[in-house]
Amino acid sequence: MNKFKKWLVTAAAAIFILLFLTAALVIFVDPFFQYHAPLKNFPYLVDNQLSQNPGMAKHMEYDSVILGSSMTVNFDTRWFAQTMGLETIKLCYSGAYPKDQANIMDIVFDSGHRVDAVFLGVDVTTYTGGVNETKYPIPTYLYDDNLLNDVQYLYNKDVVLNYILRPLADPDKTDLATVYQSWWTDEYYNIQWVMHNYEPPAVVERETPEDAYLESTEANLRANLCPYIEQNPGTMFYIFFPPYSILYWNDVIRENHLDATMMEYAHIADTLLTYDNVRVFFFPDQEWIVTDLNNYADYTHYHRDINRYMTECFANGTCEIKSAEEMNGALRRMRAVIDAFDFEELFSKEY
Repeated sequence: MNKFKKWLVTAAAAIFILLFLTAALVIFVDPFFQYHAPLKNFPYLVDNQLSQNPGMAKHMEYDSVILGSSMTVNFDTRWFAQTMGLETIKLCYSGAYPKDQANIMDIVFDSGHRVDAVFLGVDVTTYTGGVNETKYPIPTYLYDDNLLNDVQYLYNKDVVLNYILRPLADPDKTDLATVYQSWWTDEYYNIQWVMHNYEPPAVVERETPEDAYLESTEANLRANLCPYIEQNPGTMFYIFFPPYSILYWNDVIRENHLDATMMEYAHIADTLLTYDNVRVFFFPDQEWIVTDLNNYADYTHYHRDINRYMTECFANGTCEIKSAEEMNGALRRMRAVIDAFDFEELFSKEY
């Protein structure tokens, strides 16, 4: 019995020491940045938007943030320093819904940082969803202030193996200026690749009512965007509509919701233009971008050169919409581009 007790005590002590050392290692390296800024010489791997964005929002150095979906992943934060003198951090979520952006803005604006600017890409399709809908289930223990549930972080096998030990074995530190950048390299941005992978949706005969999206869009604005604008008057919000390719508009036409989508754009812009700390930028009417499929890797995702162009527009005011009248003019231009485009010729070719 004495031997058994001794073995039991030894085993318990070993387990305790192992648990203590594991927690200490995770806290010291902190690959999800929950407790401190990155260690100077550790080769951090940053590739998990859901798990690493909250910690970066808490502990990285920045005075402006980039928010949005995969339409924002190809921004380089150095461009914002060069053109606007801002120290920017990218906190985007691929496929982000408005609630995803609200979740990270809660952390950004509670972090104690002085936030001079927010650059937020608005995808109209996501504003038709529910106000509490997120693209993926979020790891709430990384988003709240409850230290007790941090055990899910401190004793997480994936954290230890893939975000601490693997970077040590194969150091290739993530460049935070281009973090989350699209996997598509330059050779994928061409009309042949886009058309080869494009599948048009089925034709819908019944037209979507013009006001079909307004109720859900208004609910998302009021729950997930406008409160942050109103509560942070010292922050300038650069809200922009990304330039999806002409193929996106082919989808809209085939699915018969063009008028409803146009009205949704107008409603979002009209609402945002009532705020003094909001600047609205509209890129879908840029014909030289949207009709040239060599700018894209699929029907919506554009080359980083387009992100660079948008950054320059934020700095110099090109493509800015300052009134409801200007927005209506931009929508008319966009519709003219759609109406004038020869879809029949595009689809008649071999790719």
